[in-house]
Amino acid sequence: MTEAGRPRPRQLAELSDANDFLDEVRLRPGMWVRGSSLQHLDSMLTGYRVAIGIHRVEEDFDFWNPGTQGTFAEWLWQRNGCSSALGWAVEIEREAETSGTPAIELFFSLLDQFRAERD
Repeated sequence: MTEAGRPRPRQLAELSDANDFLDEVRLRPGMWVRGSSLQHLDSMLTGYRVAIGIHRVEEDFDFWNPGTQGTFAEWLWQRNGCSSALGWAVEIEREAETSGTPAIELFFSLLDQFRAERD
């Protein structure tokens, strides 16, 4: 913990999965997500999924896992009562604009809800 009671940023070698990475993004979103664009975050997570697929790493991955139920996008579509071909990032950015909430804040709020319901 840092002196302000917040977790300290970790080195990449200390992270074990995509959820750890997202926890780091939450700590310093400006460092990781250019322009606070969730579409950039989505691209990073897609690249992560491609890499774990290529290297045959077995990991639960909630942001793009073809043929797997229980992903973040499916949860979001159920929450919103509709699906979207545009993807979770675009839909959250739209919702954030409508509500006047920063998109990155809304994303992490929704991610917390998703994690709580899944666990």
